[in-house]
Amino acid sequence: MSTSDSEEQHLLGEEAPPRGYELILPPGWVRIPLREGTKEALERVLFSHMEKVPEGIPRDDAMRFRLDMRRRMEKLVRTARRKGGGLDLYLPVLPRGGIFLMASFIVAEMPIGQDRQVPVQAVIAQLANEELPGGASTKIDVAGAPAVRRAYRSAFDEEQPSSTPEGIQQSPLLTRRVDYVIPVPDDPGRWISINFSTPGDGDIDSEFTGVLVELFDAVVSTFKWSYR
Repeated sequence: MSTSDSEEQHLLGEEAPPRGYELILPPGWVRIPLREGTKEALERVLFSHMEKVPEGIPRDDAMRFRLDMRRRMEKLVRTARRKGGGLDLYLPVLPRGGIFLMASFIVAEMPIGQDRQVPVQAVIAQLANEELPGGASTKIDVAGAPAVRRAYRSAFDEEQPSSTPEGIQQSPLLTRRVDYVIPVPDDPGRWISINFSTPGDGDIDSEFTGVLVELFDAVVSTFKWSYR
């Protein structure tokens, strides 16, 4: 088995920034690239992962179900792109225990220190010491290197409209958020974030919502850089 030049440099301890990253996803989750191949990825998801609709949905409603899922995924893609820097969107497309999980996370590039070289430890210290209303920041290790985990709650979700088409105001959707901020090794000024969001079962403090957060943390624990 041959290795690429960048992977050989990495194995030899030479400075070579990674070309990408890898994650192990739970069953039923998919990756939607945000920069290239987005449309093709959506088509693959709809036709390969959603051939069977969940139990309880009448056969006559199968097409409507797929169209609703397509609109939801396209809306998530638009939201991710509006935030800028997005690389990949991850979301569940198959039900677990007969229900669809309302959750997603985005891997994105972050513009930290791109105009000047800011020491990694200084950035991590600043992020870890930032006050998060109703949340907390923690220094951790990701892929064997220092990073920051930020956990908080949000009273507003860009994926949800603030009012109905008739103009009737709705209550803001409460969501649990967890962000990981990770420096790219051997590439000063480049950082990525992994941003998770879920309304859980409607109660962001419920055991079910906590399980979704734990699931995301478990996914991030599989993160590693790719040099191929």
